[in-house]
Amino acid sequence: MATKSPPKKKKESPQDFGKYIKWFWRLFVGGLAAVILLFLLASWNVFGELPTFEELENPESNLATKIMSADGVQLGTYFNENRTPIKYEDLPQNLIDALVATEDERYYDHSGIDFKGTTRAIAYLGQQGGASTVTQQLSKLLFTGQAAQSTPARLFQKVKEYVIAVRLERQYTKEEIMTMYLNKQGFLFNAIGISSAARIYFNKNVQDLTLDESAVFVAMLKNPRQFNPHRKISREKSKRRRNQVFKQMEKNGMLTTAEKDSLQALPMVVRFTPEGHADGLATYFRENLKKFMKDWIKNNPKGEDSDGNLEYYNIYRDGLTITTTIDSRMQKAAEDAMLAHMPRLQAEFDKQNEKNDIAPFRDIEPEDIDRIFNNAIKSSARWRKMKSQGKSESDIRKSFDVPTDMSIFSWKGNIDTTMTPRDSIRYYKKFLRTGMMSMVPQTGEVRAWVGGINMNHFQYDHVQTGKRQVGSTFKPFLYATAVDQLRLSPCDTLPNTLYCIAEGKHGNMKDWCPDNSSAKYGGMVTMKDALAQSINTVSARLMDKVGPQPVIELVRKLGVEGDIPPVPSIALGTPDLSLYEMVSAYGAFANQGVFVEPQIVSTIADKNGTILYQHVPKTRDVLSAESAYVTLQLMEGVTRSGSGQRLRTTWMGKREDYKNAVTGYPYGFTNAIAGKTGTTQNQSDGWFMGIVPNLVTGVWVGGDDRATHFPSLRYGQGATMALPMWGLYMKEVYKNKELGISDEEFKKPKDLSIEVDCEKYKGTGVSDELPDELDF
Repeated sequence: MATKSPPKKKKESPQDFGKYIKWFWRLFVGGLAAVILLFLLASWNVFGELPTFEELENPESNLATKIMSADGVQLGTYFNENRTPIKYEDLPQNLIDALVATEDERYYDHSGIDFKGTTRAIAYLGQQGGASTVTQQLSKLLFTGQAAQSTPARLFQKVKEYVIAVRLERQYTKEEIMTMYLNKQGFLFNAIGISSAARIYFNKNVQDLTLDESAVFVAMLKNPRQFNPHRKISREKSKRRRNQVFKQMEKNGMLTTAEKDSLQALPMVVRFTPEGHADGLATYFRENLKKFMKDWIKNNPKGEDSDGNLEYYNIYRDGLTITTTIDSRMQKAAEDAMLAHMPRLQAEFDKQNEKNDIAPFRDIEPEDIDRIFNNAIKSSARWRKMKSQGKSESDIRKSFDVPTDMSIFSWKGNIDTTMTPRDSIRYYKKFLRTGMMSMVPQTGEVRAWVGGINMNHFQYDHVQTGKRQVGSTFKPFLYATAVDQLRLSPCDTLPNTLYCIAEGKHGNMKDWCPDNSSAKYGGMVTMKDALAQSINTVSARLMDKVGPQPVIELVRKLGVEGDIPPVPSIALGTPDLSLYEMVSAYGAFANQGVFVEPQIVSTIADKNGTILYQHVPKTRDVLSAESAYVTLQLMEGVTRSGSGQRLRTTWMGKREDYKNAVTGYPYGFTNAIAGKTGTTQNQSDGWFMGIVPNLVTGVWVGGDDRATHFPSLRYGQGATMALPMWGLYMKEVYKNKELGISDEEFKKPKDLSIEVDCEKYKGTGVSDELPDELDF
């Protein structure tokens, strides 16, 4: 049987092959035309508005305002986005090399679009790397935002990025584009831009970044969360990605194999330094600084808009630089002193409250406690929030008795717990609060500002906002008035006997007969010893002689604005004044009687460095140089033989209060220190004001309520509550010779005519060889 042969394949003619060629060219030309049309449509805003020429010239960017210390350290920022712009010349070369090698190998060769990379990405469907250039990534950051979810929308978005990238390349240099990209890129944890990131992740300026640190940031560009070196869950991924950066640098001839291997072997060390509004140094100061800036902005508009309306600076987006008078080294010393002393004092306070049924309060009735709680409830954030939501007062009050999960403050760290908001109020009421301010008396420059114990949990500022009874720290104003008006000498003597100012005299509503806190009377005492021992009977005699009004006039000239009633009892410090007022007023004593208004800002500059504000000191003569010097000599007696003499002690002793509460004791100061302690009724407030020739520093310690206090003077006096912080702080600033804090004597006026050397007289109390008794 014959087999059937298979059909022969028809041989393709040249005409048929030409048909395929035509189809190929039709597809190619059609595809090319489609791509061109796609780009043209994008450039004609068919897929959405593209940025205008003006927007490309000035891309909108929220720039954080920098808060700088007097010694050039960044204290913090005000920001919507924590972005601090940096110039190209400040970028380290290792960062530039790592970025180019990893993100855009042909960065210097293309004009916004890497066609070779794009072709590779299409051919391998992105498996061998993406094709976005640094310029395209910048266009996305500036103008297109988050990647679209759907494929068609993402395609149109990508086309827009291509068009914007080409326009950016025409508008800016390669250096400018790279700088804009690194300034705009986010790195999580409030780190927007490479400058903020360098501070937050490595606690250094960007120009000081090492190669391994720069590689960490370049690694994060792919995905800041997935490759974040601070998050435990992503730390190992971050290290692997960093090492890939080194491999890319080797591939592009920027590293040798040996260098790459050495760098890959390095551990990844992060020095995380968060920059939230309540993080870092001088948190209370930075919050208070906003008040200054608000007033300055209101009075200094930056110009008019196109409609003729005034435009004002915005500290959260205009990139201002505020140079303050705070010295970061002194600020840290002040905060360290607070952190050393307050936990120990609090531990002693808690110990003494263990058997107190109404702790943390003392000496008050149940209705007073109810009033304290009611005020606290109505001033709470919970109350304000629920009130704004339209909740009834009854429902709001009930919510304060519902157990709630919360994180509470403790000196050993935050505690996650469950308690009712009412119980949390009682818990927080037990914590002693503090304020501390340090100022250069000759210039008014505020060098340190500690407004409280923890900004996250206790926002109330106890430097300028809080006002409390000042106690015996007010007495130097009385003595200064007496010296200035009556030319009294520290060596003059007065009787230490009960003294009354009658009803109706000096505005008295009834007889005023102050007791001495020591309950000791009799004999004669010098003015210097009377102030050193804070003898109230002598203060009463001086007040009766000069009258309240001249004292008030003096403190007004010294910058005190608080309410001071014109009555004799102000001699013992009954007025409520702020620490800010007290420090600024004391400054005149160290400045030869010249008051200088406190200064917290030296300059304000815009984002281009143009100076917008330059501080001009405000001064006025208040006392004669002689009266100021004599007052200092009187206050030196406080630290030589009075309530502040523990500053001079060089031995510990066996007293438990020194060991437990007087942190840092003994202090062993030998230099000239003028000071005054202050303790108010029931030990509700403890003060210490200390002066050396070129620095005046004040400290206040007390409870949130006057009913929160120690049971006795042993721990509740200013010398125990407040003085230790001053001692710790001054010991630290004296260690740093660069600060130039004087340990010399106070400057003596050339024409001093009042006797101040009481040592040439025998004895320290009653003596026939002391000057004559004063006739009042």
